Amino acid sequence: MNLPTNLPLTRAPRARSFLGWPSVTDLDSLSADVALLGIPYNAPYSMEEVANNQAQAPDAVRARSDQIQWGDGNYDFDHGGPLLDGKEVRLVDCGNVPGNQYDAAGNVKRAEMAVRAILKAGALPVILGGDHGASVPALRAYEGHEPITLIHIDAHLDWRDHVNGVRDGYSSPIRRASELPWVEGAWQIGLRGVGSAREVEVAAARKWGSHLITAWDLHEMGIAALLEKLPTGKNVYLTIDADGLDPTIMPGVIAPVPGGVTFVQARAIIRHAVMRNRVVGMDIVEIAPERDVGGLTCITAGRLITNMLGCAVRAGYFG
Repeated sequence: MNLPTNLPLTRAPRARSFLGWPSVTDLDSLSADVALLGIPYNAPYSMEEVANNQAQAPDAVRARSDQIQWGDGNYDFDHGGPLLDGKEVRLVDCGNVPGNQYDAAGNVKRAEMAVRAILKAGALPVILGGDHGASVPALRAYEGHEPITLIHIDAHLDWRDHVNGVRDGYSSPIRRASELPWVEGAWQIGLRGVGSAREVEVAAARKWGSHLITAWDLHEMGIAALLEKLPTGKNVYLTIDADGLDPTIMPGVIAPVPGGVTFVQARAIIRHAVMRNRVVGMDIVEIAPERDVGGLTCITAGRLITNMLGCAVRAGYFG
């Protein structure tokens, strides 16, 4: 039997586009400043994870768009004015990278190719997972670009070398990133509770030079003190696992852990990344819509994205 492998890079979302942005799935002719991309399918650890509920997250966030941002002209109190500040910014939604249940490796490669196409067009990728495996192909796509530093908000370390022989899964994205010559460091913020990491993974992360900031470190030192420690003048990739934030804020996750990063803290970290560095990409992953409460997790994800975009507009990223 010949299994299907020749899938297009992206397909239009089932729901409305994110914030009503124009839908563009022909990445060969992409012309945009910012391109949203859904990466629903990655490398599963078991048959049950071939299509888990997190695969529904990109469209679930899109479906809540009318509660995330009410038009580009409306006053946004997070920014003291309209989101785009009256500037012409080309915003597009590139839909979702399609999945093939028979070809997990192909799913990962197609996602990488889609992000490469967005970068080739000179657009800023904003990625919605899927599980945290979505960061693996996204970061590989930056080959040939200037070195990048990761700012990673997560309850978990994500440094497993493999799980069930799978090396590109959701427990391994920061470990895989550390192996890329163009990733020069990482700040991992919000770590807490019991995750998949063992002592050997923690030691490996510290040996590589990753800065591990537990949630308790953050709460005790305060956000202002943390911002003083974070890098400046770097090319930054933001990767945000929804369970990095406190579950009272983002309840729709598989592994909720109390004591997480607050929205105010996450917003401050994003603003610092944008204004004191150059954000070259962003992803938000690990949202499980079936566990959400009133769409709060999806709305919060959208507000984190709009905070990044509003800051980027005001920092002169676009034109």
